[in-house]
Amino acid sequence: MYRVLLVEDEDIIRRGLLFAVDWLRSDCVVVGEAVDGADGLQKIAELTPDIVITDVKMPYLDGLGMLEQSRGSGYEAIILSGYDEFSYAKKAISLDVAEYLLKPVDFEALYETLERAKERLRQRADLKRLTQTRSEGLPESLLHPETARVGKYTGKLLRRIRSHYAEKLSLRDLGDEYGVSEAYLHKCFKQDTNYTFNDFLNRYRIMRAVELLKAGEKKVYEVGACVGFQDYKYFTLVFKKYVGCAPGKFRAQQYEAGADET
Repeated sequence: MYRVLLVEDEDIIRRGLLFAVDWLRSDCVVVGEAVDGADGLQKIAELTPDIVITDVKMPYLDGLGMLEQSRGSGYEAIILSGYDEFSYAKKAISLDVAEYLLKPVDFEALYETLERAKERLRQRADLKRLTQTRSEGLPESLLHPETARVGKYTGKLLRRIRSHYAEKLSLRDLGDEYGVSEAYLHKCFKQDTNYTFNDFLNRYRIMRAVELLKAGEKKVYEVGACVGFQDYKYFTLVFKKYVGCAPGKFRAQQYEAGADET
């Protein structure tokens, strides 16, 4: 699982990326968010992300300045910007940025960019292993390349969330199933993803709820049940926590936005 850091000063755009993108589809998990370049530098040092997705124009320190000051940290960078100017693109290329995408973000293009960034990370890791072991023969890890930087149990939990997020999931039950303690699963998951299991599960459920609300085919209370919230009041509470408004208001805003476009 690849660790992603989002650096964006506009809260609505950052939340949109967090909940509108199916990160697990790309074997990614968002381990942190930063609100400007200075905050981003601190989070890069703390969280050691594999991929940094950043805006260009931000207060205190812009995205390119942040990338320049953190070169050598080993991550792949993806630039998002509303500024279609050659000078930004030229600077981004000099910093070895994986891709320069313009806002509004085309999510399919972002998924493709993530795949290219991951491939570059794999190639770099393979080259590093070859360099370190060229006198010792071919290491077993190159015969079975790793595609994730998480432990066995975190991988199991992430796959379970993606396949069964609408069902009741608890670390106690999963610990019994895997033959390990609830506390051990909690420690592994938190260490690998920077989230608690329940926080990540709720975030993933809300991401799916956003998709269903945008589709407009189900009633709001039906959406909650479809993503694993049997109590509508609790669904509303959790949705407001992560998205910033109630699900009904979110759907109304989507209708308004659609009307404005026509």
